[in-house]
Parts: sequence; structure tokens; C-alpha cells
Amino acid sequence: MRWTAPARLEWQPLGWAVVEALTASERDSLEAMVDAQRSAIDALLDDITEDEARARLVPSLTTVLGLVKHATFVERVWFDHRLGGRTRKELDLPETVDESFVLEPTDTRESVLATYRAACERSRALVAGRDLDELLDWRGTPVSLRWTLLHMIRELARHAGHGDILVEQLHERRSHRS
Repeated sequence: MRWTAPARLEWQPLGWAVVEALTASERDSLEAMVDAQRSAIDALLDDITEDEARARLVPSLTTVLGLVKHATFVERVWFDHRLGGRTRKELDLPETVDESFVLEPTDTRESVLATYRAACERSRALVAGRDLDELLDWRGTPVSLRWTLLHMIRELARHAGHGDILVEQLHERRSHRS
């Protein structure tokens, strides 16, 4: 029996694409879930200032802006490097994961978000039309494109959740300063 949407659906934080993915093909479902998490990362910078985006609220290098910058790194490592075959040097990727959170003085909400969106578009283009069983090299271990998309859902969801908590803390801090 095929699921039929009720006459009226409430919009969910993850967007309509996820609702539509309930009955979609495996590929469409995976891509919709990755895009939902990409959107959650993208939205982190919506209602915070430049200073808030850079604020360190935890001992690690994690900031809201740093999370978006790191998500760009993740897109480029998994898709540009592992799937697209470009070298890390050619992509100018940092050597370590921690370095991907480091903010440069020239990093702004606008510039980091534009770079993130471009990386997501490039990732979508690289994935389009490829077989989910295509193998990528992950440090000498073969992994399928299917596994890679699942990993991206996990990775982006985790960081979007971290970002949501940081944004909530920033909004609370802001309300106490007013």
C-alpha cells in the first residue's frame, strides 16, 4: 500500500523535500535527506551577527561560522576529492579536521556561506547520474557512494545540531544584554 499525504501538511523544519522523500526512490530519498541537512547548516547563520557567528562558546574551535566552514571542508573532501578525484592540495584543503574550523580575518558570514553553497552545488553535480554502488577510496578502504551519502547525512546532522545549540546560546546571551 502506497502512503498518501494528508490533505494538509504542516511544514517541518527539515522542509518539504524530506516529506516528499517518504515514498521516493532510494536515491531521491538519500539526496533529499542530504539536502535537508545542508539546508540546516545553511540556516545557522540566518539570525546572528558577524560577531556572534565568530563567538566561541565552547573550549574547542567550534563557532557557528566555523561549523559552516567545516561543512564546506567535508563537502569538498568527500565529493571533490574522493569522488571527483581532485587532490587535497589542488582544493587547498587544510591538513587536519581541526584546521577546517579555523576562521581567517577575511571570513565573513557572507563569504563562508557563499563558499559553502558553491561546494554543495559542486557536490550535487558530482553525484548526479552516478551509481550508488560506485566505490570511493576512504583511506585505503573502498566505500560506496550510497555509504558516502549516508555518512554525509550523519555528519551534517551532527554539526547542524551543534550549531542549533550554539545559536540558541547566542540568542539567550543577546536577550540578557538587551
